[in-house]
Amino acid sequence: SVFIDGTLVNDLAPKDRNIAMVFQNYALYPHMTVFDNMAFGLKLRKYPKQKIRELVGEAAATLGLQEILDRKPGQLSGGQSQRVAVGRAIVRDPSVFLFDEPLSNLDAQLRVEMRMELSRLHRQLGATMIYVTHDQVEAMTMGDRIVVMRDGYVEQIDTPLKLYHEPTNLFVAGFIGNPSMNFISGVFKAADGPTFHSGDGEILFRPDTEVWQTLSHLANRKVTAGFRPDDVHLSDESLDPNESVSVDAIVELLEPMGNEIILYTRYKDRRIVARVAPQSLPQSGQTVRLWLDTNQFHFFDTASGKRL
Repeated sequence: SVFIDGTLVNDLAPKDRNIAMVFQNYALYPHMTVFDNMAFGLKLRKYPKQKIRELVGEAAATLGLQEILDRKPGQLSGGQSQRVAVGRAIVRDPSVFLFDEPLSNLDAQLRVEMRMELSRLHRQLGATMIYVTHDQVEAMTMGDRIVVMRDGYVEQIDTPLKLYHEPTNLFVAGFIGNPSMNFISGVFKAADGPTFHSGDGEILFRPDTEVWQTLSHLANRKVTAGFRPDDVHLSDESLDPNESVSVDAIVELLEPMGNEIILYTRYKDRRIVARVAPQSLPQSGQTVRLWLDTNQFHFFDTASGKRL
């Protein structure tokens, strides 16, 4: 059952549900001016002409479209076309806005500007907005709550930071975050320590007594350890020696980003990605020592993928 403002809308015709849609391809009428495109839905609902001018004028002022109301879509830039499509939705004063990947056709700089614009509109209008996107940056920066879906099923519904810091399963952990989370499969053993052994039997690290009290029920169970690129360091200076482990890895690729470097390395048969400061720049093919902050590890059941 789908309720909007407390009204069951399952059997209502789409035109009676008071929903406004902003499409990926804008869907503007090419033979109409910007004013007429924005006013079209109001005219269908038989609004008085004066009321239409007021509503379109208010929306145009909100979106900075006053100067182009007499132009046609063919004379507009991508950003202007997108704002017109949003304006056409705003004038309806709908119960719910639906956005279908509205920024995917814009260039990178314009996407950033429109993200800010839509976030401002959301706060200003105080309206419910459901926004579909494949771009996790859009989701993380704009969303109050995010629904992560896979194959038509909901994997997790949460705030952006909760999704990032407490993913409910392996899929969400690997999907949220750019670069995505690193994973190493293995098993906890109570002997020798206790210890966490990676898939090829190597002792990766020894949890301290307090941590082991939390993890002891996982003994001899196949688990996957996950850790963010942010928790991989080229130095152990900022880490507690009891809460870190070092591995020697070969640098495969560097992505200098200016304020940081994304470091792609190979540790045995696994890739480990690190986000490091640009001051210490290793070379491709060089062997580097990576320090992993085990205090920030996530553990998942390997079979089910669920967070442990």
